[in-house]
Amino acid sequence: MKLFDGGMAPNPRRVRIFLAEKGIEVPIVPVNMAAMEHRADDIAARNPLRALPVLELDDGVILTESVAICRYFEALYPDPSLFGTSALEQAQIEMWHRRIELKLLAHIQAAFRHLHPAMKEWEVPQVPEWGEINKPKAVDFMRFLDGELATRSYIAGENFSIADITTMIALDFTKPARIAIPDDFEHLRAYHARMKARPSSSA
Repeated sequence: MKLFDGGMAPNPRRVRIFLAEKGIEVPIVPVNMAAMEHRADDIAARNPLRALPVLELDDGVILTESVAICRYFEALYPDPSLFGTSALEQAQIEMWHRRIELKLLAHIQAAFRHLHPAMKEWEVPQVPEWGEINKPKAVDFMRFLDGELATRSYIAGENFSIADITTMIALDFTKPARIAIPDDFEHLRAYHARMKARPSSSA
């Protein structure tokens, strides 16, 4: 199998971190998204949506969407579990992961895609007003997370999970999106530092 990877973009990075946490090695095919290589015919032939990451299995079967790819590897290599083991833990991780995707990452990505000059050819049309609207929405959810993290070490409970991976890539992406994490969000900042200290964060 091989993984078509898009560098520091959030979704490709999510899969690399997941694989690093699992200790799984997969051959990587680097794709230069800045040069729009993900829009090329060889990627389109594998994913008509021209998005990364793309996992190509040995038999030619294609998997796209970062969380779907992570779930595939979770089923193949269940230990350590990053989606939960008990019914309750799985539900809690799913609940928090969806919250992070919809209430944090989506707002940060919208701000980046609609405001950053480098995204002008990607997001057509760019709507700067929409980008600005999403900035305070991201900060509002960060405030909520700061309160939640006052009482536990990880997003979805006492164990590290895919919810933490998605939270870390979202918080890392605040920098290119030009959204500041307020200084007084001390629990969120401490949490972010703990996640960045994990070896997988550099994957």
